[in-house]
Amino acid sequence: DLARAEASKRSACFARSHDAYSAGDGAAAKQLSDEGKAHAAKMAQYNKQASDFIFRENNAEGKVPADTIDLHGQFVEEAEDIVEERIKYARSTGQTHLHVIVGKGNHSPGHIQKIKPRVEKVCQELGLQYNTEPNEGVLYVNLQGGAPVRPPQQGVPGGAGGYPGGQQHGGQQHGGQQHGGQQQHGGQQQQGGQGEIEKLALKMLPKVLRKLEKACCVMM
Repeated sequence: DLARAEASKRSACFARSHDAYSAGDGAAAKQLSDEGKAHAAKMAQYNKQASDFIFRENNAEGKVPADTIDLHGQFVEEAEDIVEERIKYARSTGQTHLHVIVGKGNHSPGHIQKIKPRVEKVCQELGLQYNTEPNEGVLYVNLQGGAPVRPPQQGVPGGAGGYPGGQQHGGQQHGGQQHGGQQQHGGQQQQGGQGEIEKLALKMLPKVLRKLEKACCVMM
């Protein structure tokens, strides 16, 4: 695909840049390095376009409840940024909890979950309590700062099932208090929740591109 083609060109440019630098041709090394960075930027752009498409498809209205976000198909860095922004939005609108679909790692090498640990890290940094739901592919996050006691089942995708038996986890309570003056809602805020998903994806684009470009750059 386009991203893979740009990745191949990027690697070739960086390899040639390294050879030129080793040969003492600094000008050629600089030019090839710049070309490699340009290909890296295009690769990041194509990857982000694909990621945004997957994100919108997985989180389209009617596919997941308003209190749920599906991170399937996301890169780890993107997933971290997306869930952090989604938590901020949910708390600002008075939502009391969030179901985060992180997957079981079935498509990862060694079937190791990669997104889940990063989401847990975000929760810990924000001082939020969270639970692993029974199917292990979903995290339940309490946005109020207390113990993650799950409300009645609302049909979370992925066969999450009932909550009893899930593992309880939690970060420090230095930032998990409910914002003052916000009204607690027992149900989900159905109006406007899904519309924010696309805004969230667009908002994360510059930040993710900067991270990917930085990771691809080589120091000359």
